[in-house]
Amino acid sequence: MKKLILAGAVALFGLSNAQMTKGDWVISGNTGIGFNNATTTVKIGGKSLDGPKVNTFSIAPSVGYFVIDKLAVGIDLGYISTTTKYDGNKSTNSSFSVLPTATYYFTNSSKLVPFLGAGIGYASNKTKFSYAGAINNEIIDPLLVQGTETTTDGLAWRVKGGVTYMATPSLGINLGISYDQFSNKETIMNTEVKTNVKTFGVNVGFSYFIKGKSQKADR
Repeated sequence: MKKLILAGAVALFGLSNAQMTKGDWVISGNTGIGFNNATTTVKIGGKSLDGPKVNTFSIAPSVGYFVIDKLAVGIDLGYISTTTKYDGNKSTNSSFSVLPTATYYFTNSSKLVPFLGAGIGYASNKTKFSYAGAINNEIIDPLLVQGTETTTDGLAWRVKGGVTYMATPSLGINLGISYDQFSNKETIMNTEVKTNVKTFGVNVGFSYFIKGKSQKADR
């Protein structure tokens, strides 16, 4: 029994030999289904209106290059979609972002490697409404109502953290959290409209580490 426990400990906390040194590459893909909670706030003429709080779907592929040991700089792509249905009415909010990011891996003698990252860049946010139920307590014919759609572009930033379990020296399984924020300000009919979308998520995914060419040649 003791041997089995010892073997399990070695498998979990043994040397990772992770390829996270200068010149290496990392390709990651994270997704969150049913774990995220998005809050949308729109401020019109000094008055704030809170939007729905619902579960969302998100996916975030990324690629990074280790400029120094443990620090990867690259690009994170992000897609977040939120759909809310209420009394036959439907609201869909989706955003796409491109963020230059930096991620630091706290490598050690364990197969569990914590990481922290942050990025800032561009995002496009689209909101679509389709009405098919009651508006102002009046039942309406869904065929008489046209869906409305708005698209805004603005600044987005993200912070993330978590831990990567190195299943092999090249393949890691990620478990982490992230916080995204999108901001936009524009003037519509002489009225200032501010849009702020915040998303907090728990995500799972993978990371694949690729040894740099110069290091392959050294072997």
